Amino acid sequence: MRILLVEDEIDLGSAIKQVLVNENYVVDWVQNGAHAWDCLQQQWADYTVAIVDWLLPELSGLEICRQLRSQHNPLPVLMLTALGQAENRVTGLDAGADDYLVKPFVMEELLARLRALQRRSPHFQPLTLTVAGFTLDPANNTLYVRTDKSEPRTIALTPKEFQLLMYLMQNPDRIIPGSKLRHQLWDMDAEPSSNVVAAHMRLLRRKLAHHGCPCPIETVPGAGYRFNSDFASQS
Repeated sequence: MRILLVEDEIDLGSAIKQVLVNENYVVDWVQNGAHAWDCLQQQWADYTVAIVDWLLPELSGLEICRQLRSQHNPLPVLMLTALGQAENRVTGLDAGADDYLVKPFVMEELLARLRALQRRSPHFQPLTLTVAGFTLDPANNTLYVRTDKSEPRTIALTPKEFQLLMYLMQNPDRIIPGSKLRHQLWDMDAEPSSNVVAAHMRLLRRKLAHHGCPCPIETVPGAGYRFNSDFASQS
């Protein structure tokens, strides 16, 4: 899942991004409102949630919310601010924020509010995801594979392996171009090489083979990758 983080306090923004990355989110962090609005105009559908500070250079978080809602954009927004008075909260919510978190806050509350926003989103995905005998558990970056009636195999994944498999499993049987995967799973500051998806795919397949698991991800020459939902019946 991809998050747009808009926070101009460097220390706080860096800390939030690290916490979110540790939770398997892909995070685009920008530090002024105008840049954030450019991201939203170009690729808002790529984001699951926006975390937006109220007081920002160039364009305030309040104005970002108002502009989103004036365009009937449904992207969930969590507003961050040091303005904790009741009238400020009312103003933020009336501007279009879905939730409001007052600074200073603990990261556990930020994560809990994000989970709540995701549950209310029409694009919400359950915390665990099962397709064709493959179950992903984000609580511990673990894949459970059941290809017969025996106990499932347990495979520990790296964060990027987890994100790659999660995205394909969320879109079973769809051909996803490598460029789309690269755009979705690496933040805009990472500048990954064009073969980074193929490299991670090789590592993921090698790990599955090491655990005696056939790989349900098919390479479609010239088109991309596809998670075959009929994998379980074929294996």
